[in-house]
Amino acid sequence: MLRKLFQTDDAFSGLVLRLLLGLVFFPHGAQKVLGWFGGSGFSATMDMFTAKAGIPAILAFLAIMAESAGVVALFAGFFTRLAAFGIAVNMVVCALANHVKNGFFMNWFGNQQGEGFEFHILAVAIAVSLMIQGGGLWSVDRLLARKE
Repeated sequence: MLRKLFQTDDAFSGLVLRLLLGLVFFPHGAQKVLGWFGGSGFSATMDMFTAKAGIPAILAFLAIMAESAGVVALFAGFFTRLAAFGIAVNMVVCALANHVKNGFFMNWFGNQQGEGFEFHILAVAIAVSLMIQGGGLWSVDRLLARKE
C-alpha cells in the first residue's frame, strides 16, 4: 500500500506543480504557525478557528498543518499525495464557507463584498493533479517507491 502512495514517475510537471503550489501556500502556513507575513501565529490561529469560527480543535490543527507541514512535504516531494489532499480539502472548505457567497470572480477591482472562489478551483485542480500523478521528478516519494 505504501508503494502505491509513493509511486510516481520522473515527470517534470509533478516537480513544477508541487513547487509552485508549495510556494503559493508557504506564506499562508507561515502566517498561521510563525506569525510571519502579518499572521497571528499558531496559538492565535487555533483560537480564531476554534473559539470564533467554531471549528473542532483537531480539524483546526489539521488545517494549519496542511498549510505548513504540508508545504514542506510538497517541497520535498514526500507524501505528496497526502499533502496535496490536505490543501485540496482546505481550499474546498474555505471556498464553501467563505467565498461562494461572493461569486466566482476574484475582487480585482474592489467592487465586490469579498473575494470569489476562482483561486480555490485552481488550487484544488493543482492538488488533484498531484494526487493523481504523485510528486514527479526529484521527489522523495520517487526514491522510496524505487526501494520497495
